[in-house]
Amino acid sequence: MNRSVSTESQPAGTTVFALMSSLLDAVDKPLLVTDRGGRILFANLHAQDSLGCKPTEEGVQPNLFRDILHVDAKGLFGQLERGEQEVDLPVDSATGRARARIRWLPEPDWLVVFAEPALVEAPVDQDQMRRTVKDLLQEREITYRNLLAAYLRLQEVNRQKTVFLGSAAHELKTPLAVMKGYYDLLLSESLGHLTEKQRDILQESKQSCDRLVRLVSTFLNYTALESGKLVLQFQDNDIKDCMNDVAIRWKETFRRANVQFEVIMGEKLPIFKFDYPKVQQCITNLVDNALKHTPVGGKVILRAETHFWERRVVPTTPSKERRSARRPQSNSVMISVSDTGVGIAAEYHQEIFEDFVRVDPSSSGMGLGLAITKRLIQAHHGKIWVDSELGRGSSFKFLLPMKVEAYSYA
Repeated sequence: MNRSVSTESQPAGTTVFALMSSLLDAVDKPLLVTDRGGRILFANLHAQDSLGCKPTEEGVQPNLFRDILHVDAKGLFGQLERGEQEVDLPVDSATGRARARIRWLPEPDWLVVFAEPALVEAPVDQDQMRRTVKDLLQEREITYRNLLAAYLRLQEVNRQKTVFLGSAAHELKTPLAVMKGYYDLLLSESLGHLTEKQRDILQESKQSCDRLVRLVSTFLNYTALESGKLVLQFQDNDIKDCMNDVAIRWKETFRRANVQFEVIMGEKLPIFKFDYPKVQQCITNLVDNALKHTPVGGKVILRAETHFWERRVVPTTPSKERRSARRPQSNSVMISVSDTGVGIAAEYHQEIFEDFVRVDPSSSGMGLGLAITKRLIQAHHGKIWVDSELGRGSSFKFLLPMKVEAYSYA
């Protein structure tokens, strides 16, 4: 005879009830099923033995809420109907304190109750805990000192690297300047007439010399930034003149590379304070990168326009006054360099502005151009970013505030 409890009358020979009872008895934990009123529909052997789910001698069936959980049914269903998948409640069992895990089956409106032993907290040995905490603190202190020593060693190695780069760059600067001067002298034909082949050879040699000069300049700027010795000279300058100087300098290089170079300047570009050589270097770095990654027949566009910078540069005027303004006034200049090259994957958009990072290992350069550009732009209280997708080119943009002293920077 099956010992599972059911309050439903079952016809003789019903195999469904017998099968359900057998399945419940196979569960190795106390398990019972009740209706919404707490009337027990099924209870396996473990539940009968540990939770007292058996009917009394008078045939009275125990109620889940009144006799086993000792809780209010309305409050329990309120928790379940608010979306809680399971409710845990303490319950007394034959083996001691236990916890009941209650789940609701909305379709038949049944409650399924599992009983598990309650988690017993081990007694705390205060002395042992103090010794453990003390040991952990000592280990942390030792680890901190070791990390600090390693950090200081790395800082010293980094300083020596910076000193070496600066010294090497200074040593190369003078002979390269002499070589560049001789190339210019020979190409001017002051020392004699040149054949077309000789001119081409000298022109290619001069371009290689110019690349070395830019590399040395990059090293010098990097060492100045690393050592904190960079000083910006903020003076009233015309950004149009700055861009035109870059365009004139690179015009021949783009022509020889068979890449179209276009300069677009917005209307009413103002004269404002910025470091002319440093901003020119930033534009040059971006133009140089764009040319390197643009195929033959491609196009590079250098653009400048006024811009209202709202997110990172906030005027110090009261917020009420800012809201009352109908049209925000331009407070910065946006300069962008766009190309039709291969593009940059999204995962590299932040990484490319770090030191010595090159997305394409086969490209020339040391991976310092964008890192230096970012630091110079930040020194102007501006910001730089890239918009790019693989196969759709890249657009590097940076913002320069017009009035640095009139803004607070977040």
